[in-house]
Parts: sequence; structure tokens; C-alpha cells
Amino acid sequence: MEMQARWENQLLALAGNVPHPAKRPFFSYWAGDVALRKAYKHAEAITARHSKSFHFASGLLPEEKRSAVRALYAFCRTVDDIVDESADDECESRLDYWRGMIDADSFEDNDLVAAAWADTLTRYHIPRHYALQLIDGVHRDLMQSRYQTFEELATYCYGVASTVGLMSMYIVGFKSNEAVPYAIKLGVALQMTNILRDIGEDYQNGRLYLPREELAFFGIREQDIAEGRITDQWRQFMKFQIERTRHLYEDSWAGVKLLEREGQLAIGAASVFYQGILDDIEKHDYNVFTRRSNLSAAGKLSRIPALWLKIKTL
Repeated sequence: MEMQARWENQLLALAGNVPHPAKRPFFSYWAGDVALRKAYKHAEAITARHSKSFHFASGLLPEEKRSAVRALYAFCRTVDDIVDESADDECESRLDYWRGMIDADSFEDNDLVAAAWADTLTRYHIPRHYALQLIDGVHRDLMQSRYQTFEELATYCYGVASTVGLMSMYIVGFKSNEAVPYAIKLGVALQMTNILRDIGEDYQNGRLYLPREELAFFGIREQDIAEGRITDQWRQFMKFQIERTRHLYEDSWAGVKLLEREGQLAIGAASVFYQGILDDIEKHDYNVFTRRSNLSAAGKLSRIPALWLKIKTL
């Protein structure tokens, strides 16, 4: 518990003082602007192509907020792809372009993702340091490919995922700053789910996010992961990881009621859908080496009624 309190406090310090937006969002209603409409449609297409779960969950929001959340996703996806796909020198300059876009609303005329994201940043009064922290978070992948402790890994999860949750809060709307620690925990849970699902793929790309300290405790060597060995030690290790991640989901649930009503179902759905990935990992004997766990469209739909009832009781 002491360790958990330490990493949570560190992440709260990174979030800083979260200004609760006294002003309502600027609703210029971009649908009347042909160029902006094209930009938001492009962001929607990126979301649909890269994340079925995020696309489905965001579809539960009203139109303007749905489009804004997808603009956020398109920004995150674009920055992440820069780190994964660019040469080092090109990567730095392209990330600097996005830092400039966030700091000064400066971007190229034909950049549809930047146009949608700049509009969303302004209209929803999103603190820009969260977007800069996200860029720093994905940039970390260029410098670090191994993590010694969970505390260290949680800081990485904050950069690439909790920041997304904090920015999303401004779009869906939140009732008080008490929502902040819950958004941070949900971000860590979502990113840990991604990490557990993608262990095999990440290792092939030279990255191992699992805490070395915990691997050693369960008697697992890096060579075991390289060979994709599913042993009793591996099963126990994965059970431990999944249990901790589920606790984070449970702890973050209390934050849903601190969101504006029209955003509760969408955020709840994101949480429930990603927990379905953990179920799928268990169902397939913790094989994250030769298959990629997912939750089918039918699986997502089947979870909506129970989720809706749970939200009604908040």
C-alpha cells in the first residue's frame, strides 16, 4: 500500500492544479464550417481505423463531444505513429512541430488532424500542458525500452494514457477536481491493459514494459518472453498483473459519477471494453505471444445493458 500511495502521489504531482472550467465550452458549431467539418471527419476515420473500442465508446457521446474526443484520439495516434515510424532526426523535428502547434496554434494549412485538435483544445479549454506531457510520454519510447519497477512504469502510463483521460474530462465535462485521481488511475489501467495485450508484439519491436523487479520475483527471464514460454510462473505473473489492473479499474469507477451525465456511459464503456481484453487474455491461457486479445463487437454490445444499469445507480 505504501508503494501504491507513492506512485499515485507522484502522478498527482505531475497533473498539477487542474483548473475546473468555470466557462462552458465554446460551441461555434463547426458543422457550418466546411474546412473544420472535413478535419473532424478525418479524425473520425483515424479513430475508426485504429481503435474499434475507442470508436464504439466515443459513439455514446453527443455529436460535438464525440467529434472532439475523436480529434483527441487522432492527435494521440499521430504523435504515437511519429515515434514508431520515423527516423530519429525526423522524429524530433516532427514532435517539435506538434509542440509548436500546441503552444502557439501554429500548423500547416493542409494538416487536418492539427486543425481539428486546435479547435478542440480551444473550444473545451483543455490545459495544454497535458498535451505536451503526452508528447513527452510517447517520446520516452525513443530513450527507454525497459522498466525496473511498477512505480517507474506507472509514470510512463501517466504520460501516454492518464494525460488522455485528463484531457477527455474537459470534453465530456466534470463536476469537481475530485475527478482527477480517478482519471489518472483509469489511464494507468487502460495502458496496463494495452501493455499486457501487446507483450509479444512489443518485444519483437525491442520493448519490454513489464517491471523487471516483478519478472524476477516470479522467476521469469527475458529469454522466456523471447521464446513465448507459457509456464506456471508465467501464469502466476499474469494473474498478478491482471488482478492489479482490475483493482485500478474498480478504484477508478467512483470517478464516473463526477463526470457530466452525458459523458458517463462513454467513459464507463471504455473501462468495461478494456476489461474485456483482460478476460480474453485469461480465456486463452495468458498467450499474449502468438495472438492479440480483443473484445468482439458482439461482446461490446452485450456489456452495454449491465453498464447502463450500473450508471443509473450512481
